[in-house]
Amino acid sequence: MKRKFFTVIPVAVIVLTAMIAGIVFSLNKAGFTSDVIPEELQTVEVREYEGENLSSVNDFRENSIKGPQHVDIATYELEVTGLVEKPLSFTYEDLLEDYKHYEKVVRLDCVEGWSANILWEGMLVRDILNDAGVRPEIKTVIFHAYDEYTTSFPIDYIMDNDIIMAYKMNEITMPAERGHPFQLVAESKWGYKWIKWITKIELSDDEYHRGYWESRGYSNDADLDEGFFEFMP
Repeated sequence: MKRKFFTVIPVAVIVLTAMIAGIVFSLNKAGFTSDVIPEELQTVEVREYEGENLSSVNDFRENSIKGPQHVDIATYELEVTGLVEKPLSFTYEDLLEDYKHYEKVVRLDCVEGWSANILWEGMLVRDILNDAGVRPEIKTVIFHAYDEYTTSFPIDYIMDNDIIMAYKMNEITMPAERGHPFQLVAESKWGYKWIKWITKIELSDDEYHRGYWESRGYSNDADLDEGFFEFMP
């Protein structure tokens, strides 16, 4: 069943220097990967949805910390751990079969200055966490990736919004270069919050947890209407 919805100073200088170095590193790695979708599948990709023009799955830059990851679906597991009533483990097929699928158009905005407007399809993270049992003391949801990348969100962001974990883009199965098997569609957040190759969701009472880029000075809130640097006092 599918439902659609849309819905002082010295320290600062050190942090700024680190941020610039990080961006330069990312930009040096970046490059449009026009061959992510084989030519025979490019005619299958949807480029318009309900009158809205969509970007192509090829319109992304490669800026992951260890390069594209190729996850073996035959052995893949998603763990739901931490402060939950019932730890869970899912195969790829479990997730596709056990949860309702939702689709929505959401634009990803990268701090490097590019964006992509994509039709995403997947399941609500909230539904998965509800099955695990969300304990009252939980403050933070931490996502872990196959390449050891991490990022986190306040529990309210996940539970109060329709945040999906996507497995399709523009109605084709997400390529490995884009995050297969699952990428988080962290709408209203900068692109470094859109974690790819998700392998674990951890629930924690640590409201000060910082992920990979956040521990290097990027904003933990990562709201699009704010800057993405977070200067520490």
